[in-house]
Amino acid sequence: MHVPDGFINAPISAATGVVAAGALAVSLKGARRELDERTAPLAGLVAAFIFAVQMLNFPVAAGTSGHLLGGALAAILVGPYTGVLCVSVVLLMQGILFADGGLTALGVNITDMAIVTTVVSYAVFRTLVRVLPRTRRSVTVASFLAALVSVPAAAVAFTLIYAIGGTTDVSIGKVATAMIGVHVLIGIGEAAITALTVGAVIAVRPDLVYGARGLQQRLKLRVGGELVDAPAAEPVPVAARSHRKLWITGLVTSLVLAGFVSFYASANPDGLEKIAHDKGIDKKTEQHAAADSPLAHYGVKDVKNARLSGGLAGVVGVGVTVVAGSTVFWAVRRRRTNAPSQVA
Repeated sequence: MHVPDGFINAPISAATGVVAAGALAVSLKGARRELDERTAPLAGLVAAFIFAVQMLNFPVAAGTSGHLLGGALAAILVGPYTGVLCVSVVLLMQGILFADGGLTALGVNITDMAIVTTVVSYAVFRTLVRVLPRTRRSVTVASFLAALVSVPAAAVAFTLIYAIGGTTDVSIGKVATAMIGVHVLIGIGEAAITALTVGAVIAVRPDLVYGARGLQQRLKLRVGGELVDAPAAEPVPVAARSHRKLWITGLVTSLVLAGFVSFYASANPDGLEKIAHDKGIDKKTEQHAAADSPLAHYGVKDVKNARLSGGLAGVVGVGVTVVAGSTVFWAVRRRRTNAPSQVA
């Protein structure tokens, strides 16, 4: 759903840029509370994983594909404020290095793909975990439903932005119907990927899932024919639990997905591209400012073999994203750590 330059006029692009900048400022402040010994090492990896999985377009209808947006996944794993930053880092890397998503439309894309998806999905997620049984399975189910809702919500948000600042004269009703319809289907794929990923992390390190904190039920023992709460086990100190194994596994998985599996992704246009072409939204699309980038369109310039070119671009993208994301989150975490001494 990356919006290119030219879809939205300059005033609305600037306005969404202001909204995005304000949301990022709020998210940086909020992330200081979310990023701790558990989430800080994971946040940069989450950004890299989202980058990798976004390269895996999956077919959803005749001639149309979809890909992960990632807002729900990031919010549930590392928190909503950090989640906004994760997806924003991905969008920034994609726009600057890979000519994917316009630079003048960066505010639109951050507003739509980072802010709307994260806020909507996390609101749905928190509502569901309050009413569902307090189990890990409930977290996975809530993750599925939250991600499912987040994608058509982003489609609605884009339609509203286009209704205000679109550069072509098209029927907004038809655009809304088409956008919501295809993105409900894409949302099913998003929900499956999100639930599988959250479930996999919960299975090995539930303490690292931000959305699962405090949801574990106490173990029950049968004493004299009655169920009673078992004595609470001594918690393992967070510092004593290494994140290295999960981090390495996640990074290797991201590299394999971007460097190898992405070659087999659907070549069909995604939902927004297909609708833009069918409805005439793309008539005023402008050339991307980074169109001459050595990595433009997820290929390495002058590498003729398509498989090798795409794979190298994916590996570079994962590497750059994990470094950029980890640097941002390390800086935010360090600022939180130094905050008490500054107050004193």
